[in-house]
Amino acid sequence: MTNKLFKRIFIGSRNVFLFLLLSSIMAVFILKYVPVYYTPLMVIRVFEQLKEKKKVKIQHKWMPVSKIAQPLIQAVVTSEDNLFLEHNGFDLEQIEKAFNEAEAGKRVRGASTISQQTAKNVFLWPGKTYVRKGLEVYFTVLIELFWSKKRIMEVYLNSIEMGDGIYGAEAVAEAHFQKHAYELTKGEAALIAATLPNPRKFNSARPSDYMLRRQSQIMSLMDKLLKIDMGYGQL
Repeated sequence: MTNKLFKRIFIGSRNVFLFLLLSSIMAVFILKYVPVYYTPLMVIRVFEQLKEKKKVKIQHKWMPVSKIAQPLIQAVVTSEDNLFLEHNGFDLEQIEKAFNEAEAGKRVRGASTISQQTAKNVFLWPGKTYVRKGLEVYFTVLIELFWSKKRIMEVYLNSIEMGDGIYGAEAVAEAHFQKHAYELTKGEAALIAATLPNPRKFNSARPSDYMLRRQSQIMSLMDKLLKIDMGYGQL
């Protein structure tokens, strides 16, 4: 009886594992071609707004990367992941630095690449548990395997939170600058990138002194990156 029970548990667990594995691979493959209109984070934010009895706000418009201003691509690569085109999803040097700083008792800082952030935004939820982080690694490997860098950047710029209830380049361009994403200037792109550590705290439409300093730093680094590599527009 015990052996039969263990066998049934084993078979059931195996089937669940295979289902989750195959369905996750299928989801990544489908989203290689299909626009991502909604993400788990958007749903979570809506529930948070309802819980806090706030007006539900969700602004999001999918826009192909060809209709997103080149400076915004440069700005997010500069501020978030300057080795985006070179790594395979993980910046091991930054991960090691973050680990060493944490071991030394310093403030924990993020070391997530654009690929990791995209995996989290599209397939997972916010949080710092080992389970969530492990799944982030798994989905990062999948999107790096199935998607091109161009597709990763396209999904990233369309799914990332860029303000309170604002998701993606087109939505933030319209809400904060009254223009389309392809019309964003270098300065506006740098301001948007400056908000990304905490887009609900920092507002690109009403930049603080800190954000203006960060904008200047990003713009300076954007110039240096352009001199090194002109290929970011050909992702």
